[in-house]
Amino acid sequence: MTVPQTSEHQNIVAPLPPEPGATVAALPHSCAPAPAGDVAGTPAEGAPATPRPRARLIGIDAARGIALVGMMSVHLIPAATDDGDVSLAWLLSNGKASALFALLAGVGIAFSTGRRRPPRGLAWRAGALSLLTRAVIIAAIGLALGYVVGTGDAAVILAYYGVLFALAIPFLRLSTRGLVVAAALAALVMPLVSYGLRLELTPVAVANPTLTDLVTDPLGLLLQLTLTGVFPALVWIAYLLAGMAVGRAVLASRRVVSQITLLGLALALASSLLSMLLLTVGGRGDLLRADAVQTMDFELYQETLTWGPSGTTPTNSPWWLVATAPHSGSPLDLAFTIGVALAVLGGCLLLGRGLQPLLRPLAAGGSMTLTLYSVHLLLVAAPIPRGVLNLVVQVVLLLTFALVWNRSHLRGPLEELVWRATDAVRRKVLGSPGAHRAPATTAGS
Repeated sequence: MTVPQTSEHQNIVAPLPPEPGATVAALPHSCAPAPAGDVAGTPAEGAPATPRPRARLIGIDAARGIALVGMMSVHLIPAATDDGDVSLAWLLSNGKASALFALLAGVGIAFSTGRRRPPRGLAWRAGALSLLTRAVIIAAIGLALGYVVGTGDAAVILAYYGVLFALAIPFLRLSTRGLVVAAALAALVMPLVSYGLRLELTPVAVANPTLTDLVTDPLGLLLQLTLTGVFPALVWIAYLLAGMAVGRAVLASRRVVSQITLLGLALALASSLLSMLLLTVGGRGDLLRADAVQTMDFELYQETLTWGPSGTTPTNSPWWLVATAPHSGSPLDLAFTIGVALAVLGGCLLLGRGLQPLLRPLAAGGSMTLTLYSVHLLLVAAPIPRGVLNLVVQVVLLLTFALVWNRSHLRGPLEELVWRATDAVRRKVLGSPGAHRAPATTAGS
């Protein structure tokens, strides 16, 4: 049986005082303007000259670490067991880890552009241009990795992230409520728009894009990154908007975090039940099968339904849009994976209140996911046998590196590179003089 291989994968603000119920951890929060690196490819910006301790939501970094490990497991563990069943790694992570990554990227954008106060005026311009600068750098890193990482190794998400960050700019001014509405509309409408547009396109094999594609076929590259690729930005913007809405919320409040967690669980359960009802009780499953087998053999149809397509719903039947096949980008798949991401994030935030030492290794890795994700991709491309042992070795090595690095550095190596560029743009727009670089602190100090 052939299993399709998919992949998972600022307005400068003064530090806010800790809110009621907030906890302070050893490592500075990666989304905060002062101390550490942010979501994969979204390092924090605007560090003040003299950093002050601030409330830390260590659960955000821990959730980011979970997303990183989940993506790694999908790359390194086979999709199917020896019996032909879905492996545990794929059951837990396929389509979910990359969605969690994208949602957390939205949280990071909200944190770096005013947190609960959407930016206005010059602050919005500074946030927009620094985010655009970040988008260009992250996309360039992703396109460079495309030369090394083959399609059969992993699908590199970073170039898609670059487009997503650029698409997020018009939404920076929205409030929490506005972002919730925008995310819901994007999850419902954009898969339909994508399906309609792709009806007129000839399917092509999706390879990891490179800088060469930017020169030789810029329109084809844009089409891949926005519509036809593994992580199409026009559909995936729903994850980013949902994350931005979360980032605008009062995450130091136990009540708010509990509500987010319960909402996530309810959304995941409701979307999966609705899909099951539509495909079984509603009889749409028979219609889907009848349409699909006209252009694909039955075994491929079953594999697509079980393991998911490569980022987009097949266009041989509109009933794919009511399925929750992993990595399909259907409305119900988006709702399900957004729900799972919210539940994981909420659970990590709640656990972070009392289990900080336990979460610290994951949080350390989550504070520098751009660096660790890039290193992981290079290791995946190396001629090393895949499997559980490879996964364990990589996880231990990368998290250990993150723990050691964070003892003397504020950001990961690549996070520092991106931060310097975006901070320079921000200060240029705001007309502020170059701030003295804050000295690195030791974790636990």
